[in-house]
Order: sequence, then C-alpha cells, then structure tokens
Amino acid sequence: MAPVSTPFAVGGYMLCSATLLISNKYAVHKLPAPSFVLFSQLAGTALVVKAAEAMGYIKCDRLERDKAIRFFPVALIFVSTIFLNMKALQHTNVETFMVFRFSTPMCISVADYLFLGRQLPSRRSWACLAAILLGSFGYASTDSAFEVRGYTFCALWYCMFCLDQVYLKHVTNTVKMDSTWGRVYYSNLLAAVPLVFTFAGDRTELEAVRDMSPSGLAALLLSVVLGASMSYFAWSARSLLSATSFTVVGNVCKLLTIMINISIWDKHASLPGIVCLLFCLGAAYFYKQAPMKKEIKAAEEDDDAGGEGSPKKSLLPR
Repeated sequence: MAPVSTPFAVGGYMLCSATLLISNKYAVHKLPAPSFVLFSQLAGTALVVKAAEAMGYIKCDRLERDKAIRFFPVALIFVSTIFLNMKALQHTNVETFMVFRFSTPMCISVADYLFLGRQLPSRRSWACLAAILLGSFGYASTDSAFEVRGYTFCALWYCMFCLDQVYLKHVTNTVKMDSTWGRVYYSNLLAAVPLVFTFAGDRTELEAVRDMSPSGLAALLLSVVLGASMSYFAWSARSLLSATSFTVVGNVCKLLTIMINISIWDKHASLPGIVCLLFCLGAAYFYKQAPMKKEIKAAEEDDDAGGEGSPKKSLLPR
C-alpha cells in the first residue's frame, strides 16, 4: 500500500473529526447508553478492519502478544478519553466542551518539548496558542448554560486527552507496525474489552439498548462507520505531525462542527460566544509546527562547519 500523504491524512482526519463529534452527540441523544455506544464503535471498527483484510482490500498486523502488551496502555488511555468525551457531551453543550479542547495545545506543546524531542513553539506560535486560550476564556464568559457536572467531566477529559496525545505519539514513534490499519485494529480491539463490563453492569444502559428504536440503531451504525474512518485517519495524521500540531489540526476542523451544531441543536452558544470560538480557530490556523531538537542541532553543526564565508541555513522557527 502506498504511503499516505499529509494532505490526505489531515483532510480525512478533519472531516471525520468534525462530523464524528456531532454523530456521537446524536447517538447518545437517541440511545442514552454512552458505554454501549462507545463499545459498539470500537468493536465495530475492529470488525470492519478484519473484514476488509479478509476481502483483500487492506493489510493489517496479526494479533501478537508482545504488540498487544505494548498497546494495552494505549487502549486504556484511548477508551478513558473517549468515554469521558461521551460523558461530557451527555451533560453539557458542544461549545462548552470545545472551550476545553481549544486550550489543550499549550499544555501539549510543553509535553512535546519535554518528552518527544521537539523545540518549544516560536514566538508567533506561542502568540497563536495564547490567542486560542484568550478566545476560550471569552467564550466561557458568554456561556449561560453553566453545568458543574458537565464542567467536571470536561476537566477530567482535558487531563486524559493531553496524556492521550503525547503517549499515543510516543507509541507511534516506538512500536513498529506493518500498517496504519494495524494500529487501528489493536487500539480499538483492546479498548473494547473493558467496556463490556461497563455497560453490562449498568441496568439503565441495558434497558436503553433493549428499547432501542430504529432511529437509534441508525445513529449507532453511523457512529461506527465514522469511528472506523476517524481511527484510520487519526493514526495516519498522528504519524506525520507532532503531537501539538495534531491537536491544533483537530481544533481547526471544529469550525465545521460548530456550523453543523448550530443548524441542528438548540443548545448552542450566543453570537458573542460563536465569535470567540471563531477567533480561536483563526489563531489556530496560523500556528506553525515546531521543529525537532535534532534538526536544530544538525543545522547549527552545518553552520559551524561552513565557516564565515559559507551561506548559513537555519531551521530555527521564526
């Protein structure tokens, strides 16, 4: 299979990310069983991958013990992040959740520097990240639907999401897989296992599943299809971008999410709140990915070796 190009991976990720958030919100609305919805999405994705492999459309890594052990922490972080995402969406509106998401790149950029070998962002990029945070605070001041429970779930999601972005990038760099579909298969299959016990022990969720309407089933199937697509494009984009850039791209694509949300839900932000969110997205657009530390070091060594008469090339962010 030919390597995936960055524009294709990023474009696919943006489209799926924008629509999956709304799809999950709709699925939880039609089927108030977030654990079962999440389990269906993860297990369904794993089944779709193996079915596509059986038909010869894709190549996927076999399930091996060593790889499964190394991917198990990924599965735990992955399922915790998505479960908290579901709970946050169940108890608050989409825009409130977006405020927390828009502020994550500042934390992740520091983690990129400390753990993943990247330089800190340039002055321009720091200004963009600060503008994103400022816009988030601007929105928070316009949110009349303050829900303590919802904000608590958002805060828990924030911590887990930052860990997810950094650790999954680390796994992408260090665990060798034959294809992106292998990462999709491992992460979704392993993450689905603990959720069986979560929804199976919840009487309310079991009753909701038993009484599922045709529209609820349709919403569930749509979330599975989008979940499989999202997982593939997310792993592809993650392998091509830094953790911070990957997060910023995810924020940029939320403009489409907001537009869809405004058109179908009645619990959306006021006009000043929407302006603040658009300001966040505009700032995210001008963010520039920081280079690797080793690239900076190599550039400095080239400059030193070139002497005073040689033209100097620099990879330092401007």
